Amino acid sequence: MFLQRGVVAVLGAALLALGTAQNGVAQQSVRIGAIYPLSGNAASAGSSSKAAIELAVDLVNHGNPDLKDVPLADGKGLPGLGGAKIEVIFADNQGTPAAGQNQALRLITEEKVVALIGAYQSGITVTTSAMAERHGIPFMAPESVAANLTERGFKWFFRATPVAGDFARAYSEFLKEQQAAGQKTASIAVVNENTEYGNSVASVIKEQFAKDGLNISQVIPYSANTTDVQPQVLQLKEKNPDVVIFISYTSDAILYAKTMKDLNWKPAIMIADDAGFNDPSFVATSAGLVEGLVNRSSFAVGKPGSVSAVINDLYKKKTGNDLDDPSARAMQGMLILADAINRAGSTEPAKIQAALKATDLKASQVITGYNGVKFDDKGQNVLASSLITQMQGGKYVPVWPKDKAAGELKLPYKGW
Repeated sequence: MFLQRGVVAVLGAALLALGTAQNGVAQQSVRIGAIYPLSGNAASAGSSSKAAIELAVDLVNHGNPDLKDVPLADGKGLPGLGGAKIEVIFADNQGTPAAGQNQALRLITEEKVVALIGAYQSGITVTTSAMAERHGIPFMAPESVAANLTERGFKWFFRATPVAGDFARAYSEFLKEQQAAGQKTASIAVVNENTEYGNSVASVIKEQFAKDGLNISQVIPYSANTTDVQPQVLQLKEKNPDVVIFISYTSDAILYAKTMKDLNWKPAIMIADDAGFNDPSFVATSAGLVEGLVNRSSFAVGKPGSVSAVINDLYKKKTGNDLDDPSARAMQGMLILADAINRAGSTEPAKIQAALKATDLKASQVITGYNGVKFDDKGQNVLASSLITQMQGGKYVPVWPKDKAAGELKLPYKGW
């Protein structure tokens, strides 16, 4: 009898502890799955994002007094869950949609994560987020920009980053300003890799430019992760457009920079759609070949003591590198997710989903240059925003719009 009572008491205590954890009073750790390319052609970008997410988790779990405006950066864990710490389980998507899908399933069913974040490449975010949707798990996409990601009627998908339409409008306004200033913009070429990301962004740019009366004279899609871009560069050299916009991941970006020098061709204005051209490995290997390259971004190191400057210092201390734009957006995504879980006061997916829908962060509370974070009915952050930077002396400097500029735009494109 005594033994039975003891068993009942132990079971009762265990059930009480479980219920208490679910209600946010005492929870040891909250497991979040992060799916990124940790091998393959985009491994450099994936590793940088991993380091940035780890830094976000460290801020929540241990704090930094210089970031008091950033939610949860006081180091008390998740107060809404009794001070629970965040634990991130990283998974390698290997740069393929199938591997990403398999990893999402494993993280949900075996690792029992309460939410997913990822997956850098839009084509992989398609499959990983579909798996999350099927299982009713919140999915945070901090950096994937393909337009159709928020057009699938998903209820569990949230995207923090600005998207292709935002970039296209920014490029259009930027080029119209340069046209008014006397720069040549009569002919524009778009060069895009042919996965979900490249095709989607190229399509949106073409549509926006047609509305705005900007002439796209060439569209050159190519196979992603190719080993030879001479045919594409020769096409550009033959037509010699005034402006070229590249939509490429890392290995392709490096290859285009080298091949353009080898074939001695450069446009008056060269624009990169972030991605591979912002990867630290691209900057390290190819910055000297692309002086004057224009690049869109959502992150720039601000004045000393600013939130972005403090974050960059912490990241540089951790990795030896400056924080780049995709990694900053990955970090921001994790901070948004942590804030929502804390406000939910629960690890129940439906409560986290409701908290994400109710997110309302101000510009002063985010580490990127967004105007804040607020999601619409499709899960898109309507306050996401971009700026335009330029490669100057081996670093990207914000140059447009003027109210966010830290340097003067220098045209025409210099290259090498």
